[in-house]
Amino acid sequence: MSTLSWNDEPFAGPDGPDLQAALSRFGHRTFRPGQREAVETLLQQGSLLLVAPTGGGKSLTYQLPALLLDGVTLVISPLISLMQDQVSALEAHGIAATFLASTLGAGELAERVRGIAAERYRLAYVAPERLGFPGFRSLLRDLRCPLVAIDEAHCISEWGHDFRPEYLAIGELLKELPRTRVLACTATATPVVRDEILERLGLPAETPQLVRGFARPNLALRAHEVASRKDRDRWVDDAVAEALHEPGAERGAAIIYASTRRTAEEEYLRLERIGWRTAVYHAGLEGEMRTAVHRAFSAGEVEIVVATNAFGMGIDRADVRAVIHLAPPGSIEAYYQEVGRAGRDGQDALGLLLLSAGDMPRRRYLIESDASGLTPDPEVVHHKWNLFLELMRFAEGGSCRHDAVLRYFGDEEETLAGCGRCDVCIRLAVGGAGDVEEDPQAVALVVRKALSAVARVHARFGLGAAVALLRGVRDSRLEREGLEHTSTFGILSQHSEDWLTRLLRRCVTAGWVDFCGGDRPVVVLTEEGVGVMRGERPARLLLPPKRRATSPKRAKSSTASSGTRVPEASDFDETALALFEALRSHRLEVARAEGVPPYVVASDRTLREISVERPSCLSELQRVHGIGPSKAERYGSGLLDVVRRHAAPA
Repeated sequence: MSTLSWNDEPFAGPDGPDLQAALSRFGHRTFRPGQREAVETLLQQGSLLLVAPTGGGKSLTYQLPALLLDGVTLVISPLISLMQDQVSALEAHGIAATFLASTLGAGELAERVRGIAAERYRLAYVAPERLGFPGFRSLLRDLRCPLVAIDEAHCISEWGHDFRPEYLAIGELLKELPRTRVLACTATATPVVRDEILERLGLPAETPQLVRGFARPNLALRAHEVASRKDRDRWVDDAVAEALHEPGAERGAAIIYASTRRTAEEEYLRLERIGWRTAVYHAGLEGEMRTAVHRAFSAGEVEIVVATNAFGMGIDRADVRAVIHLAPPGSIEAYYQEVGRAGRDGQDALGLLLLSAGDMPRRRYLIESDASGLTPDPEVVHHKWNLFLELMRFAEGGSCRHDAVLRYFGDEEETLAGCGRCDVCIRLAVGGAGDVEEDPQAVALVVRKALSAVARVHARFGLGAAVALLRGVRDSRLEREGLEHTSTFGILSQHSEDWLTRLLRRCVTAGWVDFCGGDRPVVVLTEEGVGVMRGERPARLLLPPKRRATSPKRAKSSTASSGTRVPEASDFDETALALFEALRSHRLEVARAEGVPPYVVASDRTLREISVERPSCLSELQRVHGIGPSKAERYGSGLLDVVRRHAAPA
């Protein structure tokens, strides 16, 4: 059945019957969208970076070539449970496969290693830690290994949302296997993370990148900021009732994500008292208990699992009707991976993201904390904070939530021009923002006034003190510092405390306000914020609506507030898209030359803004998000050169 021997020239392309025959071994008659293209690209080009959501059929992209190629395909995967499941599924189709894991006894492990050396298997799954064993590396050097597939490839991103240090050894392994094909798979990779994956694996910059399958129009995505625990409970109960109807109705299941073990336990007990068949899952439970919850949920014995982010990897239950976040996770990548566990069967499902006023300072504290007691790298803190702010911008809304996610992941082809189901689309359909002030000069004046309050309390107090100053209310902190006598006191007294808090939160997501100070964070005005306050930088911001949303079950429509203005798909003509790709290539070249991750040079948001604004000089470049004086001095001339080359006539 093999179509390629070890010493053959690079594969020129399988004929249809070979691919179709291999596909039938897996019990399939047809490929899913994009699968055939991915397989053929990998076989013809020799390397591929594949980005597709969980459940999108990525595994077939390396399992099928493993049948067509001589030797043992090596699959590097971080989860033992996933390796076991995939090996069991392959064996059920009569395909020889095995896995190596620390859970195996010494005798069984030795027998499997001998089987790999004798090429008794088509596929061998290993955890990345296995690459550190000298004996295993020696085995690979003597083995016919036509393909190395790296699952969860985003884990190689050192400052990403799910970094695993052991993944860094993969690049060294690939150097020892120069004739081996390489497939990197991930469900969560933005353009900057994709560039870092190529860099860390040592793959050519021109490696094909296929991004597909992110559109999930059957998911009704929503985000809402709650004012109290009672408010949060009401939104959760309404969402669960909408999705599952009532306890015992057999309408499917729901997953509720909590940010802490304590919150997970409390919510589990609350829902159990209501009558739902509920389980709790977090890393503090014994291994046997976690396994039991996993099995009960997969078997349909549990209606709701309340869990931390420890739950979900390897879950393949198709009838999850709702995924609810009690607090925002650390990034859009983490959020979409988790909410994407709903509606795998293609039927209607909902995703509800709940926020509260304390989310930003709490996340800042978590990012700046380090379990080892060491001070984290400032670059790491900055990058993780920006990942969180991207999620907060998404939560603020302003355009279709599906399209916002697709643009974030660079999946422009699948944008829907409005899904018609998310809370933003519903709100726009019934009248739009309406109460949002749109006059640019008026908006700029409000923003500058708000930032002046942050400047007054800079590095001394939290967001609440800045709000009190703007409202002109009595506050012991303000009186102690004599701030009630300043011109800022009461300067926006016509607005409510809630509205001003949301306004300042938007100033945080815009990069004008930040937090510092450990477990009791205080607000600070950033360098960019100073420029906006003084009128030296534009105040491009959509103000929060003055009306709060009600639960979808209690009103005919749900809502989300509008977010910071950042470049969207509609801003990108063909020239802008070409410029963005050229800037990405330049970023990767600079990152490789300096030995730094690509995001250190510039974020995706920065490159998109440059692509739209097309600055012609350093002063214009510094008006772009993420470009301060130091970055302008270090990278500005190179970025401007790329812009100029694309502006020149062909």
